[in-house]
Amino acid sequence: MASLDQDFPVSAEKAGLEGTDKMDAHEKEVFDQVIRPSDSYTPDGTYWADLPLGQRINFIASVDGEEARNEWKWLVDMFKADPLAPVSYYFKNMVLPGAGLGLEGYVLFSIGNVGPLFKASFKECWGTHKVCNSNWIAAVNYLEIVGILIGQLLVGYLGDSIGRRWGLIQDAAIMFIGLLMITAAWGVTLNGWVICYAWSLFFYSIGVGGEYPMTATIGMENGMSSGKLSSRDDRLHRGRKVVSAFLMQGWGQFANQVILILLLLIFHHGDGTPPISAVATQWTYRVSFAIPAVGTLWLVYYRAYHMKAASKQLAAAKKKASVTGYDTQSLALTFKHFSPRLIATTGGWFANDVFFYGNKLFQSNFIKVISPKSTSLMTNWLWNLVNIGVSLGGYYCASWFVDNKLYGRKWMQIIGFMMCFIMFVVPAFAFHHYKEPANIHSFQAMYFLSSFFNQFGPNCITFLVAAEVFPTPIRATAHGISAAAGKLGALMIAIVGSYTTTQQQFYIVPWFGLGGTLLTWLFLPDTTGLDLREQERRWKFIREGRADEYHGPAVHPKHLSVWERMMGVGKAYNAELDYQMKVKEFRADWEAAMADSSAESDKFETDDVDENILHGPMHSYFFRTSPEIRAKEGAAPQDVTLSPPAN
Repeated sequence: MASLDQDFPVSAEKAGLEGTDKMDAHEKEVFDQVIRPSDSYTPDGTYWADLPLGQRINFIASVDGEEARNEWKWLVDMFKADPLAPVSYYFKNMVLPGAGLGLEGYVLFSIGNVGPLFKASFKECWGTHKVCNSNWIAAVNYLEIVGILIGQLLVGYLGDSIGRRWGLIQDAAIMFIGLLMITAAWGVTLNGWVICYAWSLFFYSIGVGGEYPMTATIGMENGMSSGKLSSRDDRLHRGRKVVSAFLMQGWGQFANQVILILLLLIFHHGDGTPPISAVATQWTYRVSFAIPAVGTLWLVYYRAYHMKAASKQLAAAKKKASVTGYDTQSLALTFKHFSPRLIATTGGWFANDVFFYGNKLFQSNFIKVISPKSTSLMTNWLWNLVNIGVSLGGYYCASWFVDNKLYGRKWMQIIGFMMCFIMFVVPAFAFHHYKEPANIHSFQAMYFLSSFFNQFGPNCITFLVAAEVFPTPIRATAHGISAAAGKLGALMIAIVGSYTTTQQQFYIVPWFGLGGTLLTWLFLPDTTGLDLREQERRWKFIREGRADEYHGPAVHPKHLSVWERMMGVGKAYNAELDYQMKVKEFRADWEAAMADSSAESDKFETDDVDENILHGPMHSYFFRTSPEIRAKEGAAPQDVTLSPPAN
């Protein structure tokens, strides 16, 4: 191996790496197995992002193909052993982590669904506003969004301060109490009922807001193995795990719409054509909110008694930094080093929610264009159900492609924003043309495609990257700030929608797609394929004031934003020097762990040491090469030999 002094600007002596360029074949084989995993490095030790384009495509296709075959074989074997095992696995690993978002998706978008029902039954209140204050009717939407915003900021902070587990329990408890309040909302007058309903929704929405940073951080950190190196599964499927939890929001919306349709058929005994009696409406909406209350109560129990390790990664990060309570130093360093990323996540989420809530809150207006002659509430709900089904297709496509290194997070968000822009801007400038019966199918196609690409793009990616591109100690805070910025976008479009026509909304909304595209391209790094542990390793250098001494993949130009590359961050990347530094780090970690083992009678903390070091090929190598440790363990030098690492 070449001398570091000849090939790199930082000398081996300065880096503290004396002797690391003298590894024998056995040693190099062991280190390569854990430092250069085969899913990210070629056999000759080249990182996948360093390969020429043609070789990169072949390498990625080979790794992904092998992984797909292994997963398919695993699925078939599981099915043969127990036909219901795949269902159980999906429920445990995809449904349960996203259960809170599924329940909030059910309730949150029920608000928009029951609005037309209230108008049909309480026309003088929700329609003409003769007996109800119009400001309070509008406040139903505004207080919902404000409550979510408060919850995102508050629970984001608490999640980093007192821990993820308590944030999760608090969210579920608030949502349960809020659902009881919504279900039992009443008033001496119709206006009094509206006020009670609005404030109950505000309280519930605080818990909803907290679900965003908590679900994202838990989904992210559960994929991180203990120690220095994360697993192959984390590198290849981290995005899929988080997005699969997030897409439960879509299933919540779907379940809500189906249940509302069934309840209205039961209590109204008709097709939803007005007039609809007040009694039928009260039963329909109250039962529809009582159903998720049962599920939310179960969620409180599950999080309290079955998620006791939810704060493990945060606790480990605080322990390493000797921090108790909230890590204000990490927050300050994040603003110093990662402020462009915060611009990307907040700005991108703001732009996305203009599309997302513009589609959901004013969906009835858009459907009137598609079905202008229908007066049945059921028509709106059935079209809404179709739109949710299209959205679910977008959610699942996002989960399937989000970890593909040739497409990944950044391109998915850019293309999603651009497609939403196109699908809104075309009808905006030819609105009357597409309202004509002969062209209505083109309008439908653009409307549904905008829903598909919103999910197969910015809606899923903003949720994922707002947690992924920031370090563990302030991950929930950064996610909460980003999500809150999104709700400002939702609030803006809700206010604008109250004073504009459908066509005017089409004039306004598309340009946020262009803005989101620009922010994503300029400020968002592409963390697809980046080992999350490597990002945490870079953070350790930043926290110690040695940011310029980090040379690993986390500063590879592929994983940096255009802005960061313009600022010269990528110049620090040096694959060979980073490899040498990792060798030294892992040797020191293992020897320290074994020293602790001897000092504490084999009882020592393993949170900071990778399983590969403690029990894998690293253990065999160091045990063979350290006479001091062999003597402590009672083994003679010839007792241990290093076998070739197993494939």
